[in-house]
Amino acid sequence: MNTAESIVLAAEKRLEHASTVDHIEQVRVDVLGKKGALTELLKGLGKLSAEERPSVGQAINAAKKNLIRLLDEKGEQLAEGARQKDLINTAIDVTMPGRGRTNGSAHPVSQVQAKIEDLFHHVGFEVARGPEIEDEYHNFEALNIPKHHPARAMHDTFYFKPDLLLRTHTSPVQIRVMKEKTLPIRIIAPGRVYRCDYDQTHSPMFHQVEGLWIDEIATMAELKGMLNSFLLAFFERDDLEIRYRPSYFPFTEPSMEVDIKLPSAHGLSGWLEVLGCGMVHPNVLTNVGLDPEQCSGFAFGMGVERLAMLKYGISDLRHFFENDLRFLSQF
Repeated sequence: MNTAESIVLAAEKRLEHASTVDHIEQVRVDVLGKKGALTELLKGLGKLSAEERPSVGQAINAAKKNLIRLLDEKGEQLAEGARQKDLINTAIDVTMPGRGRTNGSAHPVSQVQAKIEDLFHHVGFEVARGPEIEDEYHNFEALNIPKHHPARAMHDTFYFKPDLLLRTHTSPVQIRVMKEKTLPIRIIAPGRVYRCDYDQTHSPMFHQVEGLWIDEIATMAELKGMLNSFLLAFFERDDLEIRYRPSYFPFTEPSMEVDIKLPSAHGLSGWLEVLGCGMVHPNVLTNVGLDPEQCSGFAFGMGVERLAMLKYGISDLRHFFENDLRFLSQF
């Protein structure tokens, strides 16, 4: 009995200096394990006389219960100490000033696209949208772009399969609308487009807004008048110089490119191209089931990032996609 008490006293002293759960576990193994001190005493009960065995067994069991209680108490003590330490380390000092809040804003590309949509909405255009994953028919063939056209080459277009690709412009939306709607048709098609290109002024993903007007009679004069009004309103300058140059697009004939002269913060004071346009090619009208002898139309398209760069005086297109809050917070 004295031996059992001494074992517990020795274990208690060890527990007083225990600082980790591993230390407590080691005490338990040394005393209560398969080869522990109290376990060995229990194994020796068979060597005692019948008179001694009950009292010694009771003493050993009492020592065992006492030790288990000491182990549990020390474990709870260490756990509570760890909780208190964690609370101290992770506590929030409510007396310190807060970080504050800053107002967010729409991305400059989103702002410019919304402005373009609003300006055309006020002159009777509806917004139309379509899939970004297209087939070759809607992206090329229906738009009078033949198989041999360089725009269909792999270095310009992201292909999934021979007939499945990421759209290179939003013109396929115009094809879908002309097949579904009756005249007159006045729509703009804003959205993301994709081409294999990336540098200071090009991105593999960018945004376009294309427009389409189809009616019994649509003229080049109406196209120029509408685009002039749009550019003056978008840049908010009455002194904006605008010029039209002959150009080539497979889906319009005749075709033009539109330049503006707009002094900017980066010293760009020469003529700058901002959009392309033209009268819808008769082949395109035929491809969607319209008779070019009974109706006509014009189309135009512009890059949203290009207009945003000119409007805000931004020299590098990549700023729009780097998510630098120092840049975005200016808008």
